[in-house]
Amino acid sequence: MKLCAAAYDRADMAGTLHYLEFDFSEDDQGRGSFDAMAAAAPAQLEALQAEVARLLEWSQAQFGAPGALDDGAEWDYELQGVRELATTLQVRFRPGAGLDLRPGPTGEPRVTLSLTLTGTPAFCDALRETFALE
Repeated sequence: MKLCAAAYDRADMAGTLHYLEFDFSEDDQGRGSFDAMAAAAPAQLEALQAEVARLLEWSQAQFGAPGALDDGAEWDYELQGVRELATTLQVRFRPGAGLDLRPGPTGEPRVTLSLTLTGTPAFCDALRETFALE
């Protein structure tokens, strides 16, 4: 899947995130890791792709090319995606018999993107400030 870079304005690479909510962890050397996962239906997929692309574009513009932190890079990332078709279930409780599960209609495909950003303390501080992350 290709990230849609055309859906965002390069002049406004920072700002509010609408799809990604990050969890943060830090190692004993002060390097941090931001993990987020977001799922989108077809109508929201372009906006989700643009948000991920905006974060990666900002990271590269501010801190150079991604790479292994142990090799001296300021930041790195891992990006994964899954496309899923969901079939709804009609669920009924039958006293004495438990639950009755019957397949319903298949919904539109959803795409889930998982993004991990890792970086030096300077990268983490700038990311938090620029995108108002807690």
